[in-house]
Amino acid sequence: MSCAQPLAGDSLPLQQDRPVLRVQGGLAHPDSDVLIDEVPVAMVYNGISHAVLLASPGDLADFALGFSLSEGILQQPGELYDCELWHGSAGIELRLEISSARFAALKDRRRSLSGRTGCGLCGVDSLDAVARAIPPLPLRPTLHVDSVARALAALPAQQPLHAATGAAHGAAYCRADGSIVLVREDVGRHNALDKLIGALRRQRIACHDGFVLVSSRASYEMVQKTALAGIPALVAVSAPTAYAANLAAHCGLLLAGFARPGRLVAYTETGRLHSAPVMENDYVD
Repeated sequence: MSCAQPLAGDSLPLQQDRPVLRVQGGLAHPDSDVLIDEVPVAMVYNGISHAVLLASPGDLADFALGFSLSEGILQQPGELYDCELWHGSAGIELRLEISSARFAALKDRRRSLSGRTGCGLCGVDSLDAVARAIPPLPLRPTLHVDSVARALAALPAQQPLHAATGAAHGAAYCRADGSIVLVREDVGRHNALDKLIGALRRQRIACHDGFVLVSSRASYEMVQKTALAGIPALVAVSAPTAYAANLAAHCGLLLAGFARPGRLVAYTETGRLHSAPVMENDYVD
């Protein structure tokens, strides 16, 4: 990337104002609108560019770690020695220095990736590269429908980028009682989840008894990322795919979709879903 400069902090502006012509009720008038920004972000490991993704340019340190862990490039956060953020006219480079053992493993399985805001598998060069081994989740706590409702009610207030632009996905980690611990937003649903996972690991937040809530559908890769992070449940506001449900069943992840206050559809681990009403004072913060 030519003329790249170090990026102060780990975020650039996430939205832009743009003049528009607004038409309503048969009348047109000049106005302005707020658009979400997305930029090419290159993941560069030990000087070698591995993947370029379109992402919102915020929480990039979380993104770097979360992507690296979710993709199996790193096995532990301590294998990331340094992360420098550089910004140039073509986009952003996240220059990661990783352990020699993990870099050697990366070179062994290197493949070209691009545009993972879509299906999540763009650029994978073999079927074997899709289905990574995921050990069964060791802990499988109960998920309460009322806890999901509580998280759903609280999520919009913690999505400022979506409120401003209407175009950001959110991924939240929630405690068992439905209280939200962390939220990350991005133009891409996979990216939002990677940022959330990276933030959880960077802040050393235990996540073995809560659940992830995403403002999108649940794809195979999102199930994969959640399970590899050791989180026992994934709740989506839209539908999962059959491929995602099959993986969730295999590894013991509770997968639910069409989440709305008071209702959802559980596709796997249905015996762990508790739907009896609870009283307001049953929640413990």
